[in-house]
Amino acid sequence: MFSRREFLMAATATSALLGSGMAGSWSKLMAQQALSEDQLLAMEPAGSLTLVHITDIHAQLKPIYFREPSINLGIGDVTGKPPHVTGADFLKLYNIEAGSPDAYALTSEDFTSLAKSYGKMGGMDRVATVIKRIRAERGNDNVLLLDGGDTWQGSYTSNQTLGQDMVTVMNALKPDAMTGHWEFTYGTDRVQEIIDGLPFAFLGSNIYDNEWDEPAFEAWKMFERGGSKVAVIGQAFPYTPIANPRWMIPGWSFGIREEDIAKHVEEARGEGAEVIVLLSHNGFDVDRKLASNVAGIDVILTGHTHDALPEPVIVNDTLVIASGSNGKFVSRVDLDVKDGAVVGYKYRLIPIFSDVITPDAEMSALIDEVRAPFEADLSRVLGKTESLLYRRGNFNGTFDDLICQALLEERDAQIALSPGFRWGTSLLPGQEITFEDLHNACAMTYPAAYRSTMNGQMLKDILEDVGDNLFNKDPYYQQGGDMVRVGGMGYTIDPKMEIGERISDMTLLSTGEPIDPAKDYVVAGWASVNENTEGPAIWDVVENHITKNPTVKLPDNESVKVIGV
Repeated sequence: MFSRREFLMAATATSALLGSGMAGSWSKLMAQQALSEDQLLAMEPAGSLTLVHITDIHAQLKPIYFREPSINLGIGDVTGKPPHVTGADFLKLYNIEAGSPDAYALTSEDFTSLAKSYGKMGGMDRVATVIKRIRAERGNDNVLLLDGGDTWQGSYTSNQTLGQDMVTVMNALKPDAMTGHWEFTYGTDRVQEIIDGLPFAFLGSNIYDNEWDEPAFEAWKMFERGGSKVAVIGQAFPYTPIANPRWMIPGWSFGIREEDIAKHVEEARGEGAEVIVLLSHNGFDVDRKLASNVAGIDVILTGHTHDALPEPVIVNDTLVIASGSNGKFVSRVDLDVKDGAVVGYKYRLIPIFSDVITPDAEMSALIDEVRAPFEADLSRVLGKTESLLYRRGNFNGTFDDLICQALLEERDAQIALSPGFRWGTSLLPGQEITFEDLHNACAMTYPAAYRSTMNGQMLKDILEDVGDNLFNKDPYYQQGGDMVRVGGMGYTIDPKMEIGERISDMTLLSTGEPIDPAKDYVVAGWASVNENTEGPAIWDVVENHITKNPTVKLPDNESVKVIGV
């Protein structure tokens, strides 16, 4: 494989020979030729049992750009531990060469430049190719395909079909089991309707029926694969009715329910399980703590926090596997099982380079079919960006800067709030912004862009509450996501402090005046969990803004000052 130095030297030489107009195309071709499908999937097998994990696809059927975070802080015992290592530190930790395919896939380092060289990632037809090859190599009877949830939500077509586009595609992929989170934002009736029709198991050990105080879904299921009995326990996102509208799923309660998991581990072992897998949407740090508290789990396939790690994190005797998001990766875990126990493993986080992996023809046709009714809307161009648009990062993302800018201007507000969702794809400078791109950032079932008044104390309380969700030293009190994004206001945050003490120096940017706790401010936001929230859909607000300002060029956001870390 070419080194980064060789790559740059060759690209420079070719630019001189061919002219700048050909250099970009040539460098992309060169980068792609340095990779092959066989290389991406190569792995020395172990044992006879293979787990394949996908999670947090967020309804992205087609290849995308997705920039990993440059800031992903860990607090307390997890400070400086994966996944709370980013950028150059991440490359050093995992001995990854700067400028390499892995550097592009796994970090934000030199993202725009490397994206132009290596191209988009993901695409469910490429994912299908990878899964079919693993099944062919290992044998269908030796492979378990497990979906960690956040599958049905996150795009225009999923919103329009209430998740049916993804259900159709995933059914064709033939997983063995799944769990969920954002799936529940389609509401009780729709979720139950889909689950009742799935040709595979939906597992949710921690979801209870409120009326009867009993499990609402199958908690775990036993499979026989690779000559071993494998128990898969499902763990949905424990804070779904808090992070998302409770009124959409009034009959179900959630929670971590550590004791229930321990009970299911014991049950499964009692029924002869040789391997215990937790298919989890807890989030990485929650699963790290859970693995330290609950004995007997061999593998946790974690999701929700969108982390992608090239190696498992081992907690006691449990492998914690993080498989990224948006279809960028597929995890393969080979397990060697002897005498009723796991005695060895091999792991590969497979990056889905869409220009390298051959799309599966059947899946491509199916994707085109489910998207066909919406193609005219999806491809409609709204504007063009001169800035890199991305969402991930603990404190801000440029796509949210654009959303906040739209809220301020279109809703005539002093301050804008945009939730720190970790889903949403990226756009490179120079790309057109399409209708599909916009909806990839805000497609949801409660999109009302509200306009209200809040006093300064309420604004501080909101920031403190979200900050505690993200930076509480006890992972069991974290709900995932990133800090609420703000427009029109600046503040200072010390993540290591306790709730009520993290946020200071709140400032109204339009005047430079400190935010007065007793004074009312006009605030615009979206994605309120309160029922009957009024306002236009956020995508209409942002589209109107882009129509008036078709060239997006965002200033550097320096409104949030981070101290103490």
